[in-house]
Formats: sequence, C-alpha cells, structure tokens
Amino acid sequence: MSVVVITGSAGLIGSEAAGFFCEKGYDVVGIDNNMRMEFFGKDANTEWNRLLLEKKYKRYQHHSIDIRNEKAIEDIFRTYGKETVLIIHAAGQPSHDWAARDPLKDFSVNANGTLVLLESFRRYCPEAVFIFTSTNKVYGDLPNSLPLQEQETRYELAPDHKWHRGIDETMSIDQNLHSLFGASKVAADIMTQEYGRYFNLKTGTFRGGCLTGPRHSGTELHGFLSYLVRACLSGTPYKIYGYKGKQVRDNIHSLDLVNAFYHFFQAPRSGEVYNIGGARFSYCSMLEAVEMTQEIVGKKLRYEHVPQNRRGDHIWWISDVGKFKSHYPGWDLKYQCADIIREIFEIQKTVV
Repeated sequence: MSVVVITGSAGLIGSEAAGFFCEKGYDVVGIDNNMRMEFFGKDANTEWNRLLLEKKYKRYQHHSIDIRNEKAIEDIFRTYGKETVLIIHAAGQPSHDWAARDPLKDFSVNANGTLVLLESFRRYCPEAVFIFTSTNKVYGDLPNSLPLQEQETRYELAPDHKWHRGIDETMSIDQNLHSLFGASKVAADIMTQEYGRYFNLKTGTFRGGCLTGPRHSGTELHGFLSYLVRACLSGTPYKIYGYKGKQVRDNIHSLDLVNAFYHFFQAPRSGEVYNIGGARFSYCSMLEAVEMTQEIVGKKLRYEHVPQNRRGDHIWWISDVGKFKSHYPGWDLKYQCADIIREIFEIQKTVV
C-alpha cells in the first residue's frame, strides 16, 4: 500500500490532489477540519467537497483533525508513516485581511501547523516527499516597486524588463511589507526549505499566484474568480479594491498545480523552491476578469470600485515558471483564465 497524506483535503488544492492520486491508485489520507468555514463563514463551507470525495473514492479516508494538534497528527503519521510516500500540505489560513483580525491564530495555523507536520514527516516517513503550498505573498509588496506602466485595462511591465515574462525566485523576500499572512507563510516556507536542507529530506515549496478552479469555495476575502462568478450569477454586489481595477494576477487551475506536484514527486529535490502560477499563459486584470465573467455568465455584474487598496496587495503579479519547467520539462499549463471561469460557471450555475 502506498499512501499520500493531504492536508486541507476538502479545499481547492487538497481535494484536487485527493482525486488525482486516488485515480492513480494511491490510498489517500485526507486531513481537514473545515476551518475555512470558521475563517470566512458558511459560503466557505467545504463539507460538500469532503462528501464528494468520500462518495467517489473508496481509497479516500477522511480525518477531521486540526493540523496544530501535535498528538493527533503524530497518531496519523505513526499509523500510516511506513506506507506514506508523499505529503501534500495544502491547509492554512489564506487571507491577509483575515490575518490582521487574529494574528495569533493565523500564525499558529500557518507556521506552527506546518512545523507540526514537518516534524512528524521527519520522524515517521523521512523517505517520503513533502510538498508545501506557499504563496507569492512571501515577496511582500516588493513587486509594487517595479516600473509598471498604466494601460487601458491593466498595469504592465515594459517588454524589455527582466521580469516581463514573470517574477522569478531571485526576487528578495526582505525589507518590505508582507501583511501578517505573508509573514506567517514566510515562516512556513523557510521552515519547509530548512527541513529539506538541514535534514536532507525531499521537500518542495511552491509559491503560488492565484490558485483557482471549480472546487473552490470562494468568498469575498479569498478565492477571487470563484467569488466573482458567484456574485455575477446571484446578483451580489462585488467590490474591487484599489488600483483602478487594473491590478494583474496570473491564475493557475488547481489541476495544473497538482500535476506540477506529481512531476516533483516523481523526481524530487531537497529544499527546492518554485514560483508557480498561470504565467503569461493565464493572467488578467480585475477589469478583464469582470469582462470575461460577464460574457461567459451572460449577465452584468453589479460592482463598485473602492479607491483604497488592501494593504500590502500586489498591483501586478505574473509568475515566471521557467525554473520549474527547466527541472520538469514534461509539465505544462493547460488552462487559461477563460477556461477556468467557464468551468467554475458550469458548476456554480447548478447551485446558485
């Protein structure tokens, strides 16, 4: 028996990974206590995703456990450690707005929870592979210092700028404003690298742009494409914060990301870090996302622009995925923004 342990297994990335590895013949141990609903309310409830996994996959076993619970996590790894070949850590508090409301809980979930998992990994299955879902927010607001040019619907970098195709892993994470969420993710990010390098374990840290897809329980504070489609369908007023709505995001479909995890798992490295996102293949500004959504949904979105941006928010982010593709040339992106919005719409129109 080969076991894949997945935290946040009822969330966007965790559930995509659970289905992916079940279909490849692995037994999946899912860990998720639906804390997303505590963070963001009933719209963020992931129970539906858990029920779908349990119904569809006999290989899936669910455990409603808080990743900060050292004893409960140790029990999981003591039970499955000898068979565990991969850990995908996709649980966490994902919103920088929410983190400012409760910094202690944010840090305990993102940083301490990651350390609890890393230590059980080191003690019970050190030959396995550990993948951490990090974030581009570890770079703080340094991307906002780039010489961005305002265009009609977006901000852009000049074609001759070294990061025009996307920001790579050489950007500093120091001396800038991160948000408290960014800081807690930095701690987890660095700790995952350190367990790889210091203990010579196989760890990979993936610093994602906007992670998205039809499995997302999107809310106003997190999950922008999912929430955008829901707002358009339901007639809920939508707010765009700052930057004239011209802020740019690259968007990566959850399946493209999980496929990247699979490539890393097949040929793992120690303490490696990758920027991962939609790159120049799948990116848009907020205004462009609104336009695409309206066209696909067939309805006008009720939205307003709030001049004040969220503190520490990026004006422009596109990931350079060149490093990952150089290490794993068999991987590539398949879903563009319009494809993703269309998939989300097909799911949500049946429930909204």
